[in-house]
Amino acid sequence: MIVVCLQSNRSMGPRGGWQTGRMATLLLDSARLEVVLSGTERALSFHKGNVEIERSAIAKVQLTDDPFTWLRGVASPGTHVRGVIAMGTWRSTGADDFAIIRRRRPGVVIDLDGHPEYQRVILTTRHGLALVQALQLDVDEEPTDVVEIVTASIPTVPAVPRGRKASAPAPAV
Repeated sequence: MIVVCLQSNRSMGPRGGWQTGRMATLLLDSARLEVVLSGTERALSFHKGNVEIERSAIAKVQLTDDPFTWLRGVASPGTHVRGVIAMGTWRSTGADDFAIIRRRRPGVVIDLDGHPEYQRVILTTRHGLALVQALQLDVDEEPTDVVEIVTASIPTVPAVPRGRKASAPAPAV
């Protein structure tokens, strides 16, 4: 399984200063991708559980510099503060999208075909490229971290030692 930690949210620390905490996690195995929501994300998105996506339902994955441009429709239910946060279900004519977007950070747009709830999932994550690469690989039945799958040691063929080339004679002076 693959685990990708998405951008963290900020909360008040015990001494009054801002501290960061982990937010959503992406888990990937051979059959599905699961967006594991933190308690804060569940509250802001008005979503009771995690978002589970069968790999066969993933039609396309795109990297984006500004996930807010991919929102369509209205938050219903969800939380939206323009340019700051967008979490929840976005309903538009004939399509429902699920979004977990924070600030103006890079993210991924996952287009779905045949998912029972959503046509698209939009997430902010600094591990978007790792997710795209991991989805292209065959992975184990056991859920693994997306970053671990992509950065695992890649088998290589040992280099064949080359013979030393004969050096050219030095030019006459």
